[in-house]
Amino acid sequence: MPSLLLLSALVAVQAGVAQSGTSLASSPTLGAYFPGKKYLPHSLPRFAEMRNQLPAPILDEKPQYIAMYWKAWDLAFKNFHEPQPGSGFTSQFIDAAFNENIFQWDTCFMTMFCNVAHPLVPGIVSLDNFYAKQHPDGEICREICRATGADYDPWVNKEHKPLLSRWGWGRSANAPVIYQGRLAPETPPQLTLDALNHPILAWAEWESYGVTGDKGRLVMVYEPLKHYYRALQTYLRQGNGLYLTDWASMDNSPRNVFLKDGGCAVDTSCEMALFGRNLAAIAEVLGKKEEARRFTDDADALSQTINRLMWDDTRHFYFDLALDGRRSPIKTVAAFWALLAGVASREQAAILAAELGNPKTFARAHRVPTLAADEAAYNPAGGYWCGAVWAPTTTMVVRGLTQYGFGALSREIALNDLDMMDRVFQQTGTIWENYAPDAARPGQPAKADFVGWSGLGPILYLLEFGIGLRPDAPKNQLLWEPVFAGRQGCERYRFNGHVVSLLAQPAAPEIGKLTLTVKSDGEFTLLLKRQDDLRRFPIRAGEQTFEY
Repeated sequence: MPSLLLLSALVAVQAGVAQSGTSLASSPTLGAYFPGKKYLPHSLPRFAEMRNQLPAPILDEKPQYIAMYWKAWDLAFKNFHEPQPGSGFTSQFIDAAFNENIFQWDTCFMTMFCNVAHPLVPGIVSLDNFYAKQHPDGEICREICRATGADYDPWVNKEHKPLLSRWGWGRSANAPVIYQGRLAPETPPQLTLDALNHPILAWAEWESYGVTGDKGRLVMVYEPLKHYYRALQTYLRQGNGLYLTDWASMDNSPRNVFLKDGGCAVDTSCEMALFGRNLAAIAEVLGKKEEARRFTDDADALSQTINRLMWDDTRHFYFDLALDGRRSPIKTVAAFWALLAGVASREQAAILAAELGNPKTFARAHRVPTLAADEAAYNPAGGYWCGAVWAPTTTMVVRGLTQYGFGALSREIALNDLDMMDRVFQQTGTIWENYAPDAARPGQPAKADFVGWSGLGPILYLLEFGIGLRPDAPKNQLLWEPVFAGRQGCERYRFNGHVVSLLAQPAAPEIGKLTLTVKSDGEFTLLLKRQDDLRRFPIRAGEQTFEY
């Protein structure tokens, strides 16, 4: 997403985007790896008509969370779009409504809360429009004009030069990337470095698969993902084996100066390890065992390089690497991608988890700030990427902690985020682009009515951590870990093609026991967990009641 600091530049080039749109949108070479598909016009879903089909959470102890949940969906429905004629887009989509472009990074996170309403809303299919615009060499632009389907004009390498950053690390124009220890790719890229950051498409697809169980979609996106991965290896891999970036969507972060000219980013490097692991997992599902092994080998080798060059044994943290090989002194949330990507050892993961509990750095009133609070540039009011709390980075942290077994801390951070968002919602009546780390306030600056990725807290965190529902569609299982003591559950919860209603309420007269009612349209296994007690219940079509 572009920052508020750059809006004037975006507006200034919009005419250029439109001008380039016709040829790019109609190019027969785009989207060659994505199965041919043409958009068939149909009505967009409307909130008023769809509300009674959406999952409906029940949480008597926190009714204010429910109000924020429905507000988030109301805003999300206002941001569903149909492809414009001639755009070449193939699916309806959700958009952050930040400007006139769609953003790959934003859209990936928006699919994660839309998954819980699949297939009622255009969630994961929003990514189809990026695959449909993939270049023959595998590149996919992070920002595409919503009206024309053309790559955002400044991000197009019209000069056919070796990889460059259009706006540069310090906003200097057309700054070339300096490769060290390797030759520049013989064929120049189609896009600039600005267009090639946060490669998380495969993570979004894997998250969706965990909720929907749609193996057919994995078949459809596997080839586009593979070619995208290889393109990023070609253009973004430095000679040391790590991955470079310019500002990695962290527009005004103090880390950016250390990435100048070809420095390596801990988030981009870890995301490429994550990409490899996600591709390996998808390949396994599709029966491509040899390809899965190669992707795993890639990820393992990259993880070793990250740990050797980016982990600091003295400061006990991961840091970006400047072009000259020095580690950056700036401690940012980017380091925690090492958890989600499976890069960190168990010992390193424990150190990172402890850092998330440190009030001097990341355990602020609203967790988790994007810049450590003991950094000189830290802004307690947010300051965009100088400390603000953002839904995508918080989600990355939460998922990474869960992966390493820090479930209690993961839940604590998610519920803190949900509670702080709710406190701001009570004050302002809406949801914000980012939040202040040291008080229950919107970030300064921040866009209001932002759903957008900020729907993750009110929707996904509420269902997953407030209600305690975590699906595993490939295994046809649903884990339910009730968090609160009172009446709680969800009507019309959706996973693996099922529609399920679940209700837990205190079982009188026994204190501590719950009466659980489950109504399902099909069979699945319900895993019920309370503290350390885990029980399995086979659920059949119809309604069942039991005590726990």
